[in-house]
Amino acid sequence: MTIRLMLVDDHEVVRLGLRMLLEGEPDVEIVGEFGLAKEALDSLESLKPDVIVMDIGLPDLSGIEAASEVKRLREGTAVVALTIHEDEEYFFKMLDAGASGYVPKRAAPEELLTAIRAAAMGEVYLYPSMAKLLVKDYLAQESQAEMRRGMNGLTDREQEVLAHLADGATNLEIGETLGISPKTVARHRENIMRKLGMHSRTELVKYAIRKGIIQA
Repeated sequence: MTIRLMLVDDHEVVRLGLRMLLEGEPDVEIVGEFGLAKEALDSLESLKPDVIVMDIGLPDLSGIEAASEVKRLREGTAVVALTIHEDEEYFFKMLDAGASGYVPKRAAPEELLTAIRAAAMGEVYLYPSMAKLLVKDYLAQESQAEMRRGMNGLTDREQEVLAHLADGATNLEIGETLGISPKTVARHRENIMRKLGMHSRTELVKYAIRKGIIQA
């Protein structure tokens, strides 16, 4: 599978660096790059990207607004935020807007590649150390016991799977960690979504964070 990738960042030097990093990857094809969100949105239908790597601080629309528009205009396109912002406010707003990944610009190139590939497969990727820091800050406001109430009948195994999903692991990685097949992981994920009344990986991530399932 070749991932059709769009780059959206108002700094030309950043786009150049990303292009140099990604052009050598055999499974990635850069189909367009833009400095303005509106230009990228106008090109969605013609370029049909699988994944958009998008800065949050764009001059015309914020990356949060742009991510929301991407999901409205083209559901099959995933957005990965690549940003200098690492605070909780931007993080949750990007998830609410439908982003499938959140990677700080200080991250290693391999982290961005992992996020792009995960997003292309319909997975959610969060930069691990940042996600754990945000969870730790969030859980400091309430006790673990209080946060773990109301688990909607999830089994111990389903809670394990949900914790790994929320940390950004793919079905294959979860299966290898827990010693089960990716198909079994997918079945657990379906059961989790049904029990919680949720419909997307992003909703599961936010639920796991708010319930304290991820351990910082």
